[in-house]
Parts: sequence; structure tokens; C-alpha cells
Amino acid sequence: MPLATTRRAGLVDQVIEQMRSAISSEEWKVGERIPTEPELVSALGVGRNTVREAVRALAHAGLLEVRQGDGTFVRATSEFSGALHRLAGTELRDVLQVRRTLEVEASRLAALHRTDEELQELTTLLTERDRLMADEEYEAGVDKDAQFHMAIVRCSRNTLLAELYQGLTEVVRASVASTVNTDPGKANIDHRGILDAIRDKDPIRAAAEAGSFLDELLANLDEAE
Repeated sequence: MPLATTRRAGLVDQVIEQMRSAISSEEWKVGERIPTEPELVSALGVGRNTVREAVRALAHAGLLEVRQGDGTFVRATSEFSGALHRLAGTELRDVLQVRRTLEVEASRLAALHRTDEELQELTTLLTERDRLMADEEYEAGVDKDAQFHMAIVRCSRNTLLAELYQGLTEVVRASVASTVNTDPGKANIDHRGILDAIRDKDPIRAAAEAGSFLDELLANLDEAE
């Protein structure tokens, strides 16, 4: 990934901003390891101490996670979602309950506001998600599942709701990704009802379908404990 060579003044702040940009644009994706320290030093034209300070700052903000012996990984795409990671911890139930509140309203609004082009996008995402799950490509399926739900939220036309949901999605996706291999069937919940309600522009049914889906996730969580 080409990073611009920094000026001499404010090196640490410049490096932080360039690294933050690579994260927020998903050039460095959540869960992936970022370039090594020597690679960053070479790409940015700065010293090791500057890179280390920038990494420490972004780790403190919750965007990066330093794993001794493994490298540094992207944890979240923004300070907001990074804070949710720290606050949520293992309390997946709390996250899912808040997500339920947001997603029920997002689905209701999506049924009211979606365009034909957005409906086609939702259909394509869900078809691909179902194919991946059927082929037991669960991790890729979970990623496509997250894209499907995020697309629904975008259809709501509520930018604040979308920002809040994005942060929660990263927390949930990280939790699901860590457990999908132990019980992959729990990740494969039918979403066709949500899509059908949004297609039919039925906000009441869309909200009910979204609530039902998340109730099933919460029930699965209860069974696992």
C-alpha cells in the first residue's frame, strides 16, 4: 500500500493520520495484520521510534492490536468502534441487544426507503451469503452476512444509525469469527424473510423479521452458556 512520504514537522501525527486513513478506507481490513515495522519505516521515510509512537497511539485508541510475536492487527475502523471493543469485552449479549434495537428500526426504514438498485444489491449479497454457508465457507459467509446487514442499514437513510451500527457490527463480527469454527451452524440463520419484507415495502413485517433473527442469535447464545 503506497503511503506518502511524510514531511519533517509533526511526523508522528502525520504517520497516525496516514495509518488511520489506511484503516478507515479498509485498505487495511479488520482482522488483518498491518505491514511490519521495517516496511512502514521504509514506506513512510521515518524512523522506527516514530512508527512505534504512531502504533502505540492507534492501539490506545482501539484501532490496532499489538500481539507479541505475531505482529500488529487492525481491530476496528474508528475510535468509536474501538471503544465498543473495549467496553463490550465478552458481553456479546449486551452488544446483540443493542444491535437488535438498531437493526429493527433500520429494517423498518429500509422497507420504506429502499430503491430498486439497493434491493438488487441486497438480493445479490444474500444469495452469495447463502451459497458460502451452504458450501461450509463459514468465515467468508459471516463476512458477507455483515455486508448484507450493513446494506440494509444504509437503506434506512439515517447516517447516525449507520455509524452506530457499523461500530457494533465490527464487535459482533469479531466475536462470531472467533467461534464460528466451533459451532458453524449457529451462524447460518435464514434471512430470506427480511429481504422479502423489504422487497414488498412492508415496514412492520421487516421490523418483525429483523427482531426474530436477532432473538434467535440471543437464544443460541443462551444455549451455549
